[in-house]
Amino acid sequence: MKGIIRKLTPETYLQSYLSLLKLGLPVLVTQIGVIVVNFADTMMVGAYGVDELAAAAFVNSLFVVAIVMLMGFAGGVTPLIGALYGRREHAEGGRMLRASLQINVIMALCFTVIMGGIYFLLDYFGQDPDLLPIAKEYYLIILATLIPVTVFNCFQQTANGTTDTATPMWIILAADVLNIVGNYMLIFGHWGCPELGLTGAGISTLVARTFAALLIVCVMSRRRRYRPYWTSLCKESAGGERRRQVWNTSFPLMIQSGVECGLWAFGAVVSGWFGKIQLAAYQIINTIAQLGFMTYMSFGWATSIRVANFTGVGDIAGIRRITKAGLHLVLLLATVASLIFFLLTDDMVLYFTPDLDVRAVAMTLIPPLILYQYCDGTQLTYVNALRGTSVVKPLLWISIVSYLVVGVPLLLFMAKTLDMGTVGVYYSFSGALLVASVLLIWAFRRALRLKEEAGA
Repeated sequence: MKGIIRKLTPETYLQSYLSLLKLGLPVLVTQIGVIVVNFADTMMVGAYGVDELAAAAFVNSLFVVAIVMLMGFAGGVTPLIGALYGRREHAEGGRMLRASLQINVIMALCFTVIMGGIYFLLDYFGQDPDLLPIAKEYYLIILATLIPVTVFNCFQQTANGTTDTATPMWIILAADVLNIVGNYMLIFGHWGCPELGLTGAGISTLVARTFAALLIVCVMSRRRRYRPYWTSLCKESAGGERRRQVWNTSFPLMIQSGVECGLWAFGAVVSGWFGKIQLAAYQIINTIAQLGFMTYMSFGWATSIRVANFTGVGDIAGIRRITKAGLHLVLLLATVASLIFFLLTDDMVLYFTPDLDVRAVAMTLIPPLILYQYCDGTQLTYVNALRGTSVVKPLLWISIVSYLVVGVPLLLFMAKTLDMGTVGVYYSFSGALLVASVLLIWAFRRALRLKEEAGA
């Protein structure tokens, strides 16, 4: 298809901002809900004890890699559904959803086996021995959440591809409320429930994630909007070609997500080498950091959806405009997040733990946290823009270069060689994100240039 060349005027940019806000605000509300739950989890577990907080940090740092990789893998269907939606091919969208479900559930089972194997190696991660009995029980409960998380992700990404970001928002918010109430009941033993500590937090998470998966399936099976999708999903074969198509777009996204997130997880392991105080502080600042990351991600997803819609009709100018508009919004959000971190983090840390040593270490991580916000927002924007075009293979080598070749050695050099500890871990993230941002911008521009040449 030939690209549609249009002049980039303030009016078209205004329309782009409005369309991104319409799509991104429900996702932003969803992410705020996730942040609230993570804040509540960390605050409640931290109030229960420093050992529980450090154990949660250790286990979550391992599982966040698997969960983010599964989320990235499920995200591979969004540009495919988005392009079909742009062409109004809804029945084909249902067949694509069926293919996505089949492959994603298989992938979730594989991750369950892998993470189950890692359980038997927890003693060899160099963590404080006092944490392991608490961590192991919590680990097994979180392991059971991978399948429901995957089912929810598949249906959420399909809804997002059809520009319906509100339905997943309401479901996640309902699950968040259930999670927080469950934490209150099971961590501390309120309302006649047993006092289970960190184990109670894990049970609450399992119930909330299962609830979200069942509810989104129920809602999408009954809404008129999704009737063509549901009919094709239930009655028609996915076919090997669609499964290959889903795999080709999903696998690079999964690796990119996992390698990036893996750097932060490795940062938690390295922080644990310096003691449970540093590890607990790392968990607190990572939780606060989600104020930035999750909000950038919401408009990154919105950018991906709109890029996919434009890709479906061959509008190259529209792809460029919506990506720049997305970047403008994300950089504005990065400024707001940086101000919040600078002005309010001292007060926020007080809510997570009464331990003065943990709070002192946490405050030393604020300058490096602020330092990487703009690079983080930029790389998220261009990752999602590439995702929307379905040109995702560059994400493989970019993530490996940025986070493994550059990020890991830099992290070890600053944390161990320079003896900066957790502070060095956090400063190293800026270097990795800067490299990723530069390479992603180059790859995106190259992908659009090739599309233009192919359509000329």
